[in-house]
Amino acid sequence: MQPTDTPEDQVSPKTAAALRAAMTRLLEGRPQRTDGRLAKENLYKEAQVSRATMNRAHAILAEWDAHIEAHGKATPGEAKRDATIADLKKRLTKKTQECTLLEKKLKAAQTAIAALFHDNEALRQQLDKDVSGVVTPLRPKGPRQPR
Repeated sequence: MQPTDTPEDQVSPKTAAALRAAMTRLLEGRPQRTDGRLAKENLYKEAQVSRATMNRAHAILAEWDAHIEAHGKATPGEAKRDATIADLKKRLTKKTQECTLLEKKLKAAQTAIAALFHDNEALRQQLDKDVSGVVTPLRPKGPRQPR
C-alpha cells in the first residue's frame, strides 16, 4: 500500500457492514451490547467480531479514528451531560456572586440599623434627663378669642 492510497478493508462485506452498523450505533449513543463508551474495544464487541477481524477493517478504523479526533471520545449523552454541568456551574457562579452582594448589603443595613438604634437610645436618655416637671401648653389653633 502506498502512503497516498486510501486504506482498504480486508474483511468480508458482511463484517464491514456489521462494523459500520456498530460504529453508527456507538456514535449515535444507542449501543446494544456494550456500555457505549467510544473505544475500539466496544466497536468490535458491538459488531460481534474479534479484535483481529476489526483490525483488518482499515478503512472503517480510519473513519473511526477521524471521528474520534474531530469530535472526541464523548458520547452524545456525555456531551449533553457535560454541557448541562457547564451551564449549571455558570449559573451557580452567578448565584454565588448575587449572594455575596446581598450579604454585603445585609451587613451594611445591619450596621446602619445598629447605629440608628444607638442614636435613638441616646436621644431617649437625653430626653429623660431634660424633661422638667412643667408642661407648657400649646396655643389652640384658629382665631384668637377675646378675653
